[in-house]
Amino acid sequence: MNPKIWLSSPHMGDQEFNFVKEAFETNWIAPLGPHVNGFEHDLEEFTGAKYAAALSSGTAALHLALIMLGIKAGDEVICQSFTFSATANPIVYLGAIPVFIDSEPDTWNMCPDLLEQAIKDRIAKGKKPKAIVPVHLYGMPAKIEQIIAIAAKYEIPVIEDAAEALGSTVNGKAAGTFGIMGVLSFNGNKIITTSGGGALISDDEKIIDQARFLATQARDAAPHYQHSQIGYNYRMSNVCAGIGRGQMRVLTDRVTQRRKVYDTYLKYLPEFSNFDFQTEPEGYFSNRWLTTILVNPAKNNGVDRETIRLCLEKENIESRPLWKPMHLQPIFENYPSYINGQSEGLFNNGLCLPSGSNLSQDDLERVISNIKSHFHYISQQKEI
Repeated sequence: MNPKIWLSSPHMGDQEFNFVKEAFETNWIAPLGPHVNGFEHDLEEFTGAKYAAALSSGTAALHLALIMLGIKAGDEVICQSFTFSATANPIVYLGAIPVFIDSEPDTWNMCPDLLEQAIKDRIAKGKKPKAIVPVHLYGMPAKIEQIIAIAAKYEIPVIEDAAEALGSTVNGKAAGTFGIMGVLSFNGNKIITTSGGGALISDDEKIIDQARFLATQARDAAPHYQHSQIGYNYRMSNVCAGIGRGQMRVLTDRVTQRRKVYDTYLKYLPEFSNFDFQTEPEGYFSNRWLTTILVNPAKNNGVDRETIRLCLEKENIESRPLWKPMHLQPIFENYPSYINGQSEGLFNNGLCLPSGSNLSQDDLERVISNIKSHFHYISQQKEI
């Protein structure tokens, strides 16, 4: 069997081990420590956010962000439908109600028109939403400037889910820094990793201070263990932060490498197919975390997304469908939603291709060659 080609595997640099070694040598193994402080500083410098809290996961960051806004049981929170379930889950953790918004065709993210329609409708029903959670999907920023303007009009705070978009910008401003808070993820398949981990970023110092407090079990200032609030074990360890500090030093290179992968697919796949690619609107810069294509059978001799996925799977090449929208998920199907059909079409036709920054040229050519061979086989079958 051919060697495995992963969708997006971790990519270590040269300095991560030195930071981890330092953590061991100084016995800073538990949560918190100098690497956590250093990693937070690195994130602040890179994103332009004034403050950052390094946490155990992006999900933890979003959970704390909602708590910071005082979200309680019965409150409504507007959430992008086309996303991973971790965007919506923390809303339900708090007993709140997710209100799902469909996508627009340019960035595939939250549709500003549907957003405003939903806000007006929820207010008319006596339930003004308490927060808006757009997502910068696959590294492509949402129409965040329009979303922020609508949110300001109705005085609703925005939490950006930038878990997949570290290194992405809109008009030079980092994804995750437009709203009152931004959420980052450093899971193993993200553009940089801390093994597992995430961060909450904000320009509001009080928010980040309180998030750090709650993330360390909400221990009051006392010589004994005293707690006046419910806390969480959400802080990042000094060892994981050491990995993150090493990864931050290669982040710009990782973005460049992923964008080269996208450019290669864009150059060679259209030679024998009619795939649609996720393109950047003017002023947008995507980290190209994953290269995604839309495979319309009507334009590709009957070849659909699933036939390509299975073709690659047989060759030990990992690919996967685009996210199944939240409003179509069994666990969320009974929640309010404002739908235009865009995300369902993306799910039905979309495929994520291997996109790792450590993808070799030979592996990239192998992916393209296998897709090309499949199209050649289909053409021959039709001629017969």
